[in-house]
Amino acid sequence: TAGVNIEQYLVRVRDAQPKSKRAALRDAMTRDGVKNGIIFCNRKRDVDLVARELTKFGIPASPIHGDLDQSVRTATLAGFKDDSIRFLVASDVAARGLDIPDVSHVFNYDMPHHADDYVHRIGRTGRAGKTGTSITIMAPGDEKNLAAILKLTRQDIPDLPAPGAAKPESAAPAATVAPAAPAAPTEMPDATPQAA
Repeated sequence: TAGVNIEQYLVRVRDAQPKSKRAALRDAMTRDGVKNGIIFCNRKRDVDLVARELTKFGIPASPIHGDLDQSVRTATLAGFKDDSIRFLVASDVAARGLDIPDVSHVFNYDMPHHADDYVHRIGRTGRAGKTGTSITIMAPGDEKNLAAILKLTRQDIPDLPAPGAAKPESAAPAATVAPAAPAAPTEMPDATPQAA
C-alpha cells in the first residue's frame, strides 16, 4: 500500500495532448512547497522530451534512463542528492533501487499502466519519517489505470486544490468507508386522469 505520510493528488487534463499534460505538470511543479522532485514517464523518449521542455521553461530538470551512459546517470544522481539538480525526469526502470532520502514530490507525468508501479513511484517520497506529496496527471483514457490504483491502495486520490485553497481532509482507506444506504423508493404519481 502507499505510505500514510504521502499526500496524493490528481490533476485532470481535458485532453491527452502532450502539450496539455506538460502545461499541467509545469503548473504543479512551480507551486509553493516544491523543494525537489522526480517526474515519471512511461516511455524513455518522453523522459528526454519532458526534461528538455521543462528546462526551456526555466525549470532545470535532468533525464535519467537506461539508455544513458552509467557515468552520466551517476553524475545526475549525485547532482540531485547535493541539490544542484532539483528535478529528475525518470523511467520506471531507472528509478528502481534509487536511494534518495529527501524527495519532497513525485510527479506522474504519465499514469502508470500497472498499479504496483504507482506504489513504487510514489514511494520515492515520504521516506525516513518525512512527509511527501505525489501528483499524478490524469488524461482521458487513464480511467482504467486509475481504477486499478484505487483498488490496490484502497485510498481515494483527491484533485489537487487550486493554489491558496485549503487542502482536502485526508481520505480514509476505502475498506473503512461504510456503504451508502439504499435510497428510499419514491412514490410514482397516479397517471389516472382526474375528472373535472
